[in-house]
Amino acid sequence: MAREASDGTVGKALEVLEQVADFGRPVRFSEVLAVSTFPKPTLYRFMQTLTSQRMLDYDAERQTYSPGGRLVRLAHAAWAQSSLARVARPHLVKLSQATGETVHLAQLDHAQVLYLDKMNAAQPVEMYSQAGKVGPVYCTGVGKVMLAFLDKDAADEVIEQQSFHVFTDHTLSGADPLKEELSEIRAHGYGFDREEHEPGIICIAAPILNDQNRVLGAVSVTSTTSRTNLAGLEAQLPVLQHAAQSIAGEAQAWSFPDQHKQPQSGI
Repeated sequence: MAREASDGTVGKALEVLEQVADFGRPVRFSEVLAVSTFPKPTLYRFMQTLTSQRMLDYDAERQTYSPGGRLVRLAHAAWAQSSLARVARPHLVKLSQATGETVHLAQLDHAQVLYLDKMNAAQPVEMYSQAGKVGPVYCTGVGKVMLAFLDKDAADEVIEQQSFHVFTDHTLSGADPLKEELSEIRAHGYGFDREEHEPGIICIAAPILNDQNRVLGAVSVTSTTSRTNLAGLEAQLPVLQHAAQSIAGEAQAWSFPDQHKQPQSGI
C-alpha cells in the first residue's frame, strides 16, 4: 500500500522495506520492482540506502535482499518493550498446552489485524496467520471481536476501510452482515471464524479488554474442520476467556498506543 505523500522520504523507504519483508523470503531486486510504485532508479536508491543502514541485507552471491540485522534487533526491542506480546506470552503458552490447538494474539493496526504472537498446536497446521503478518478484520475471529468492542465511531471508521473481498463461501460479503454479527459478538462476549478467511480453518476468539472496556487486543484458539467443529471450539471458551482476562489484568500497568487514530502532525 502506498504511503501518503506527506510521509516524504522516510515513508517511501518504509514502504520499500515492508515490500521486501512481505515476500517472506530473500527476494531479487526485479521482484520488488514488479510490485513497487517507484521508478527503477528511485527504488534502487532506496534499497541501497536501506542496505547501507543494515535495515536490509544483500547476498551478493544469490543477488537477493532480506530483512537486515538492525531491523531484526529493532523488531525484537519493540516486541519486548512496547508490545502486548511480552505480557501475553506465558498465558498463550498455557492456553496452547490446555487446548492442544494453535493460539493467536492480535491487535488492531488501523483497519487491519496485526498478529503479534502465535503458539502452534501439538500437531501444527499450515495457515496464513504468522506473527508480524497483517490480515483482514471482517473475516477473522480476532478481528471481529476487537471490532465489536470498539466505540461506534471507531468501529464505523474501520468498517468503511474494509475491502470485503470474498475469500471463501463463508466470507461476510458486506458491512450489513458484519454489523449484524458484531451485535451478536457483543451480546455473547466472543466470536468465531467460520472458515471465512481460509477453507478448513476455524477459530473461537475473545477480546482483551481493560477495566474501562477499551480494546487492547484479542486472543483466539484456532483449529481445522478435519480435527474439530465450532461446538468443539466453544468447549474451550472458559480457558480462552481466562487467558484473555489474565492478559488484560497484567496489561493494566502498560501503555499501549491507540491503534485507531493517526498521530497528530507537528513537533
